[in-house]
Amino acid sequence: MAPRGKVTKKPVKKTAKKANPLFKSTPKSFRVGGAIRPAGRDLSRFVKWPKYVRIQRQRKILYQRLKVPPAINQFSKTLDKNQATELFKLLTKYTPETKADKKVRIRSLAEAKSKGEDVKLGKPGPVIKYGLKHVTTLIESGKAQLVVIAHDVNPVELVVWLPALCRKMGVPFCIVKGKGRLGTLVHQKNAAALCLTEVNKEDKHKLEALKSSFDEQFNKTIERKWGGGIMGLKTQKRLEIRDKALAAEAAKKAALL
Repeated sequence: MAPRGKVTKKPVKKTAKKANPLFKSTPKSFRVGGAIRPAGRDLSRFVKWPKYVRIQRQRKILYQRLKVPPAINQFSKTLDKNQATELFKLLTKYTPETKADKKVRIRSLAEAKSKGEDVKLGKPGPVIKYGLKHVTTLIESGKAQLVVIAHDVNPVELVVWLPALCRKMGVPFCIVKGKGRLGTLVHQKNAAALCLTEVNKEDKHKLEALKSSFDEQFNKTIERKWGGGIMGLKTQKRLEIRDKALAAEAAKKAALL
């Protein structure tokens, strides 16, 4: 029994507030490029990009700023889209077999031999040759008929001497965009250089046409111009103002004389 004169208060149960489905909460993100991003401004330059992205962008800027010697500058002159399309159509026909295909072929031959069947191993058909050492050996021995070099090999010293070797040995060569594209042809991640030693009869005319075109475009045309030397927009503007000031001063001196 509660003592007289005192009123007991019953405990009040707190009911949880139910979220209204009509008004969903949209918490703001205050990070760079989040909810407070100013309209019409690109803030990507404030983002810390991965290291490999920073390196490739810095390399691109350095190639623009520094003076690039002709031996390296020649790798910026690549095949155009139409020429590259025709070349890759030919090269796709002579891609080497994959490891899985080779395993299936060897297994089928072994099964045929185990059954007592007469197995004739013919001469393997023409395929693309790849690998820097292998391609170099084929060029030096005069077996290579057409050499394809990637323009973005890093470091460039790996292939910088290859055009000179092709010119000396009289082997038509070309420079194409993308070591990854060349790698796809031979089932590798990347490929610095490829070459063809022979093709089927139906493709001989196409190969000769490409060889004559590349011989005129790359073998007989030696790059003698230096590349790079392009300053940034701020530096260009500063030099422009300086040139105008010097021209104005020269005009004043000429007027006094």
